[in-house]
Amino acid sequence: MPKPKHIYSRTAIVGLLLVYAASVFAHDGVHAGIMGFADGFAHPFSGVDHLLAMLGIGLWAAQNRRSALWVLPVAFPLMMVLGAALATIGVGMPIAEPGIAGSVAVLGLLIAFAVRMPVWGAALLVSLFGMFHGYAHGAEMPEGAAMGMFGLGFVLATLTLHLAGVAIGLLATHPRALAAVRVGGMGIAAVGMYLLAA
Repeated sequence: MPKPKHIYSRTAIVGLLLVYAASVFAHDGVHAGIMGFADGFAHPFSGVDHLLAMLGIGLWAAQNRRSALWVLPVAFPLMMVLGAALATIGVGMPIAEPGIAGSVAVLGLLIAFAVRMPVWGAALLVSLFGMFHGYAHGAEMPEGAAMGMFGLGFVLATLTLHLAGVAIGLLATHPRALAAVRVGGMGIAAVGMYLLAA
């Protein structure tokens, strides 16, 4: 069985590979060829902004415990769907891209400092972030795409990432593991700051 320090170093290496293997931005214009469920499911894994935000929601929900464990992972995709719907009907939201980068930075800081909020306040914040993320995808949807199937895949992938974050957060009970989660939050915040400046 590997020693704890080896587990942490391997986890860090895998995390770095995930970050650098993905494109920094998931929103680099219209995604030609996106047509159905598989494309929608794969898309959240294609950009570090979405990947970190969705994992971050789960990690922060685990830190808040109680009803936050299910409220936050449900609020984000629901409002993501609303944001996508607003984009498809032509409602303007010029702050969506900065909002996405900001969501990564803020979530990282919330995790790093283990900030606990009332569930209603946390849900409002997460809902705002979900709307930004959903709007960006709705705005990029190519004509002729199977929006229903793409959206279903995207929502299921989002829930999967949320649950992965929750699982990591709940399993991190040892003081060193808790510290590793908070250091990870600082890393997420740093990526968010970079995205804001880019």
